[in-house]
Amino acid sequence: MNKDIATPVRTRAILEKYGFSFKKSLGQNFLIDTNILKKIVSFADLTENSGAIEIGPGIGALTEQLARSSKKVIAFEIDQRLLPILQDTLSPYENVRVIHKDVLEADVRIVMEEEFQGIHDIMVVANLPYYVTTPIIMKLLEDRLPIRGIVCMLQKEVADRISAKPGTKEYGSLSIAVQYYTEAETVMIVPKTVFVPQPNVDSAVIRLIKREKPAVVVKDEAFFFQVTKASFAQRRKTLLNNLTSQLPDGKQKKEEILAALSASGIDPVRRGETLSLEEFGRLADELYSYFH
Repeated sequence: MNKDIATPVRTRAILEKYGFSFKKSLGQNFLIDTNILKKIVSFADLTENSGAIEIGPGIGALTEQLARSSKKVIAFEIDQRLLPILQDTLSPYENVRVIHKDVLEADVRIVMEEEFQGIHDIMVVANLPYYVTTPIIMKLLEDRLPIRGIVCMLQKEVADRISAKPGTKEYGSLSIAVQYYTEAETVMIVPKTVFVPQPNVDSAVIRLIKREKPAVVVKDEAFFFQVTKASFAQRRKTLLNNLTSQLPDGKQKKEEILAALSASGIDPVRRGETLSLEEFGRLADELYSYFH
């Protein structure tokens, strides 16, 4: 059994050997607690027939745990300076492939088709760079990749927003966007002390399991998201105010917006954060004909 990468001593030794310095712009914080890494992997329920996709492997601490728990791991790393380090630290694992690409620009579906032949259970497991967490999660979901779900570590505040329920102050258009595609839950809180360098915020691990079909069936998905975004534009404002000020020609179409609210059984003085996904679905469908 190879020595774990994610111990303070081994991490320091690797960083010193390669003279590696952290880039703030890439949001690099490396985990130095093997137990937490093992826990993160356990939330993904991998088997020896699973594939794992990692984003931002750093020096390979999580990658190593994934390699031990799955059939194959693909890791996307944007920082060229880490490639020789990963080649070294992951040399014991034949089942890992590091791809030097920004995941936001990569065609992940094609990579999956090439790398995961014969593997049908695929999870994304990652300690995401905090400055691009939301775009990465949304890309993975909107591209409708053939994954079972995502287990990722991210800023606790973002995790709270993603898994928030209606009626809470964290609930917003991000909660709706992610919960439309997945069942979301925060499974673990991670203190900042287990990273080098220490981030300024606490982290959380969130598990998103993809729904077989979206949470609500709507006439037009893009318009549904447009309506939810508009509804939260100014949180203190009522639905009616937000929709009239945010939707195209909304001010001219105030009567139509009122009619749509009435038809969907929603009081115009309610606020966006009180509506469930189902209510937003009904509202978007009622508004659709007036705006198209």
